[in-house]
Amino acid sequence: MAITTIQLNDNIKRELDKIKSSKETYEEVIIDLMKVAQQYKRKQKEHIIEGYRETAKVDLAIDEEWSSADKGWD
Repeated sequence: MAITTIQLNDNIKRELDKIKSSKETYEEVIIDLMKVAQQYKRKQKEHIIEGYRETAKVDLAIDEEWSSADKGWD
């Protein structure tokens, strides 16, 4: 395993220090933040998919409503 040094602005380090407990490493804090970000992305994707499904249901209902009205025009 390679150890890498990264550079952070002082304000970013201070924010990490606010999150970090005395027993945690910065790596552990960053890994936890990455997990939260992944969960957020997953939830966001699920909400978008659900929104599209709801929109599709409404579109189908409108289509059915108009197709019955269209029959009288023939």
